Amino acid sequence: MESAIDKHLMCPRSRNRRIEDDYTPPYPGWVGRADGAVEQVVMGYFGVQSKGEHYLGAACAALRKIMQGFGLVDGPGHHDITHYVDAAGYDNMIAIAYWDSPGSFQRWQSSEQIAQQWNAIESGSDGLGYFREILTPGVERFETFYAMPNDLEGVGVVMGSRSDEIQEHGYWGSMRDRIPLSQTDPMSPRGQLEANSDARRKVIKGHENLVVIRSGQDWSETEGTERDLYLNQMEPALRAGMEFLRDDGLPAGCYSNRYMQHLDASGQRLEKTFSVSHWRSLAHLERWSESHPTHVEIFGTFMKIVQQLGGELKWKGYHEVSVLRAEDQHYEYINCHAGTGLMQRG
Repeated sequence: MESAIDKHLMCPRSRNRRIEDDYTPPYPGWVGRADGAVEQVVMGYFGVQSKGEHYLGAACAALRKIMQGFGLVDGPGHHDITHYVDAAGYDNMIAIAYWDSPGSFQRWQSSEQIAQQWNAIESGSDGLGYFREILTPGVERFETFYAMPNDLEGVGVVMGSRSDEIQEHGYWGSMRDRIPLSQTDPMSPRGQLEANSDARRKVIKGHENLVVIRSGQDWSETEGTERDLYLNQMEPALRAGMEFLRDDGLPAGCYSNRYMQHLDASGQRLEKTFSVSHWRSLAHLERWSESHPTHVEIFGTFMKIVQQLGGELKWKGYHEVSVLRAEDQHYEYINCHAGTGLMQRG
């Protein structure tokens, strides 16, 4: 068993972990591992927004055009295709792309074809909304976790490999303990969201140590009792928690939450979902996770299912958490409704 923090990111601790050195987790878990030369990654959320069936075909075509750009030189090493219906009833088609090099991303984004594509969006009037949310955390500022022995998801795919079984999981506070910066820094928030906008385009500037979490689940390999328990007990509890964060999460410190569905290349739904949420701080996310009734219900339902099935699950779960500097966030919205992403808070 090894530490979740890679060896080259370890340093003398001035802040303690929540566990003793002889702690043994209750079930196995793994984290993504990147090459030591990787210092920063890019997580890009490229969205197309529409409302009603009349615009859905155009939205799908617009998303396909965005994804075609991923095939250019310096394009992302991995991307996911997703869909989300927000609280206002708008369809949001989002391609989530990952790079293991900010330099490659900047060359891609500033290339003539991509720059022209975004300029056309800014000047167009096709009845669609567009957004891009770009996160560029340093490797000391994010963590991953996989409750599955083989597969990788999200940023883990471009990290390229995984650890052996890790120690820091299965207890409240393990998320913080997996972030390398937590060895020396409380990662407290500073500042506020700031907005600059004109009639069609709004740019939000994030504050210091804002947190973004992507947390997913894959039930495609489940069957029988496990499948029934997931669809009829676990998923309803999860959806209720995600809707609470979407609609009423701000007092708990959650700026926005999307509960999203994976799609395949032809637009068909996969049996995989995940949430992406933005938080004031890691402490706010921790407090909700540990004590709010909606998450206590999610966690309690999961543990009951684990016990009922004797710990033998084909369900797969993972997450990635980033604690971001202000300069490592860019949120831009064009012709989107006022409740989109961080627009509703900026």
